[in-house]
Amino acid sequence: MERIVENMIPIFGIIFTFGIPGLIIFWVIYTKHKERMRLIEKGLTPEEVKQYFLDPEKPKNPYSGLKWGLILAFLGAGIIVSNILYDKMQLSDGYTGGFVILSIGLGYLVYFIIVKSKTDNDRFKKQTETKNS
Repeated sequence: MERIVENMIPIFGIIFTFGIPGLIIFWVIYTKHKERMRLIEKGLTPEEVKQYFLDPEKPKNPYSGLKWGLILAFLGAGIIVSNILYDKMQLSDGYTGGFVILSIGLGYLVYFIIVKSKTDNDRFKKQTETKNS
């Protein structure tokens, strides 16, 4: 019985190494196909579908770099501070993991505040420009 289990390990390794990524790739291709077929069923031509997916006027987030920079900076700071607290105060791993999650949340809050103030300033500038014109 033990020999059978030992012989199955390489087989499962090969299946998991190649099978799971293959399933993920198949799932992505299949869902894209279903989405395009639904758009075509709604009456859109293939050219309109291509234009929909390649439309350069889709709104893009100009602050995405800021978001990821802040999140990674706060994550790094949270890990550093949690390691210091673990070493100096002998806190358990549960507290340090919670502190890392808290720091990521603070990063998102800082990102929200910065983007909100920038978008409010942009709206204010547009309103004053239209009034002055």
